[in-house]
Amino acid sequence: MPTTITVKTRARSEMVDITAAIQKELETSGIKEGLCIAYVPHTTAGITINEGADPAVCQDIVAKLNELVPAGAGYRHMEGNADSHIKATLVGSSVTILVEGGRLVLGTWQRVFLCEFDGPRSRRVYLRFQ
Repeated sequence: MPTTITVKTRARSEMVDITAAIQKELETSGIKEGLCIAYVPHTTAGITINEGADPAVCQDIVAKLNELVPAGAGYRHMEGNADSHIKATLVGSSVTILVEGGRLVLGTWQRVFLCEFDGPRSRRVYLRFQ
């Protein structure tokens, strides 16, 4: 059974740093070596690894995705969130992270982000440690 973390988003489009929450669940699991798979079971949200030191990076990513895939651009999907589905497809729904010494193996500036494209909402992230 996967571990679940819940993330409450505050904006229609944003990137939420969930690295600490994943690390906490890893520590609880007792896994010292292996893999962490993080999966987002939503069609209008994604997950990615990118720079977390400078918040401008996330702002730039969200701004560029909004520019490339604008809301209300004549999509056929009737719910009015087709842009959110497209952005989630571009970002992806899972990441795999190495685990060594009970820690996530991330680069100096890397963090794990839930990417919200149809918020604000309450989102789930499933974690599997192997």
